[in-house]
Amino acid sequence: MIRRRLAGRDRGSFTAELAAGLPALLLLLLAGLTAVNAVSTRAGCLHAAREAALAASRGEDGPAAGARAAPAGSEITVSTGDGQVQVSVRAPVRALGARLPRITVTATAVAAVEPGAAAAAPS
Repeated sequence: MIRRRLAGRDRGSFTAELAAGLPALLLLLLAGLTAVNAVSTRAGCLHAAREAALAASRGEDGPAAGARAAPAGSEITVSTGDGQVQVSVRAPVRALGARLPRITVTATAVAAVEPGAAAAAPS
């Protein structure tokens, strides 16, 4: 003989599982969106570092060229030496949450100083 479960014995189990799983799902969503934001900001930093390194290697103003392409709030440092220019761009990334600390992403680019061009003064 097959016994049937009585209807109503597991009433509310879906609600309890949803209440337990929804915060975890929301946390994963926020972490994923923050990661996407950090990756896109890093790509912007890399682009700005390359622009600044190429400009500085031609003798132009590297920090100004990098600032045009850099994400908002970024910090650009240019150093020269041994016939090459090295540029680092650091930018803060706000985590998607009200009180979470900021993440800082960094990108670096190096370019050789072109012959006949004096490298811009580091700043």
